[in-house]
Amino acid sequence: MARPDKAASVAELADKFRSSNAAVLTEYRGLTVAQLKTLRRSLGENATYAVVKNTLTKIAANEAGISTLDDHFAGPTAVAFVTGDPVESAKSLRDFAKDNPNLIIKGGVLDGKALSADEIKKLADLESREVLLAKLAGAFKAKQSQAAALFQAPLSKFVRTAEALRAKVEEQGGAGTPAPAEAAE
Repeated sequence: MARPDKAASVAELADKFRSSNAAVLTEYRGLTVAQLKTLRRSLGENATYAVVKNTLTKIAANEAGISTLDDHFAGPTAVAFVTGDPVESAKSLRDFAKDNPNLIIKGGVLDGKALSADEIKKLADLESREVLLAKLAGAFKAKQSQAAALFQAPLSKFVRTAEALRAKVEEQGGAGTPAPAEAAE
């Protein structure tokens, strides 16, 4: 029978897997406690970084419905549970791994889909959610401006044509257009 402390650990990890947008598995062998503390700080408030036991975490991930990570539970493992923007957390992990080659990104899961280490690096290369939304809003605004100009074009063309006709009539001195009374005689 399972010990109560292990069962509680599995339940806590399973809850973290369920409540997270993403989870990234890393190998931290060779990192000092100070470096791990720096890594936790760099992840910010939207992610937690925990050193875990492989067997318990594998059981917890399976309980949470994530069986795609089973191959990554070998060697010393730590998990970054991301509750905020996964791009920011992936960037933090990538940048920390550049400065500290002992941190190895093994793989992860994003919204239930398994990600390889290369896919996590590609995710880190994306711009943040706010930047992408701003670009999308800018594109929509540009399209609206183009549509407004398109709708105004016929009206402004008509006004320019009418103004040119009026100027031509004035240039000719008003002659050439019979008055309505003269036309009847």
